[in-house]
Amino acid sequence: MSWKLVAFAPKPVVQSALAAHEARWDWDADIVLTGSEIAEDRPDDWQLEAYLSRRPSRQDHKAVESLFADGAPPIAAEKLPDTDWVTETQKQVVPIRAGRFHVHTPDYPADEAPGITDFVIPASQAFGTGQHATTAGCLTMLDTMKRCGTVVRNLADIGTGTGLLAFAALSLWPRAYATASDIDTVCVPVVEGNCTLNGVAMGDGVGRLTMLVAEGMDHPRLQARGPYDLLIANILAGPLVSLAGDFADAVSSGGSLLLAGLLETQEPAVRAAYRAAGFRLAARLVNGDWSVLWLRRRAIG
Repeated sequence: MSWKLVAFAPKPVVQSALAAHEARWDWDADIVLTGSEIAEDRPDDWQLEAYLSRRPSRQDHKAVESLFADGAPPIAAEKLPDTDWVTETQKQVVPIRAGRFHVHTPDYPADEAPGITDFVIPASQAFGTGQHATTAGCLTMLDTMKRCGTVVRNLADIGTGTGLLAFAALSLWPRAYATASDIDTVCVPVVEGNCTLNGVAMGDGVGRLTMLVAEGMDHPRLQARGPYDLLIANILAGPLVSLAGDFADAVSSGGSLLLAGLLETQEPAVRAAYRAAGFRLAARLVNGDWSVLWLRRRAIG
């Protein structure tokens, strides 16, 4: 028996709720969220849907309500037909193109066109299928960095989710050492499975991906494997500001930092924190309401 909780709100409100969900390390993994516009002719009217395999409890309602910073809109419970709702939800996740990357769930075919790098990422409880504007923006920016001649020998993806951004970076710089981390333990089997699906080797060597569970940079292996000449962090504005000093310590002189998960309105505070930490802006893009920043650490000496 499957149920869902539904809340209707303006697009920015739903997007902020989804962003708040991404930051919740203690989120109940049995509650899977999606956000979408109600209709094509109403692009500013969105719905947040929380899918459950049980009748929602009062605690479930409170969990969804807590994602709305300025008070939750009315939340309705709806019993769903007896079907595999996870599969049905995956069918709604249409493929995307971002730079040279094509990302799709297993329900869609690969894009085998010349020059296209194809990734298959099943919809899951981990963040990062490519559908969110921040993830797609990071893919586009990684492509831009490569085209600009950026050289990467050692990279890290903090808050990796599904592993997608680490996979993309490794496809661009296949001789690099790569480390991915996330605060959520559910991401470990997700990343391992996605590595298998996409032919990404796991391990500590060149061209292989090391997966860790860590909060920010707080892991001895994450610290020992630095400094990094590319560090990716698609998280949220608050943690990005808090981690500015730690990231400065982890990025090599002249190295690159790719930041996302911040709304355009939050960009000035994030940029100020990283300017104080010794970074300068190399490029930025705005995807919907979300900013993606490519920063370079000032060369030392």
